Amino acid sequence: MSAPHRVTLEERRHLTVSGVEDVERFDENTIVLLTTQGSMTVSGENLHIEKLSLDGGDLKVEGEIESLVYEEDTGRQGGFFARLMR
Repeated sequence: MSAPHRVTLEERRHLTVSGVEDVERFDENTIVLLTTQGSMTVSGENLHIEKLSLDGGDLKVEGEIESLVYEEDTGRQGGFFARLMR
C-alpha cells in the first residue's frame, strides 16, 4: 500500500508534500518529484529544500512557488538520490 499523498501550500512560499518517493532533480527554479500519485514539477524562484525524508515520504520546500504540475509517468530510470546512492 502506498503512502498517502498530500500537498499543502502556504502563502505561495511554504510547500509541504507527503507521499514523496524520490527527487528526480532540483535547482533554484525547478524541483521534479516522484510521488505516489505520479511525477510532480514544482516551479518558482529561489526554491530550496528545507526537509527531505524519503523514508517518511515527506518534503518541505521554501521559496517563491509559481506552479505545481503533475505529469504523465514515462518510465523512470531512478531519481537524483537513487543515482547518488548507487
